[in-house]
Amino acid sequence: MKLTILPFGALTDSVSPAGFLLENAQIATVSQLHAHLLAQYPAIAAQRFRYAVNQELVDEQHPLQDGDEVALLPPFSGG
Repeated sequence: MKLTILPFGALTDSVSPAGFLLENAQIATVSQLHAHLLAQYPAIAAQRFRYAVNQELVDEQHPLQDGDEVALLPPFSGG
């Protein structure tokens, strides 16, 4: 499975400014991805963020499929 991971905001300091491709991962849900990212990047545990899969906000039980684009979105405000 290939997933494109795109961090935004302060998460780019902890993960990768440009994002990265996660390949050959046995990850079926956002919850499993979250656990994987916490293991790889422990600094993000202290940050609040949500996940968007293919530009739609999702919960942690959302299934992931090969080729999905997953954005890590910190809190933001508009005006």
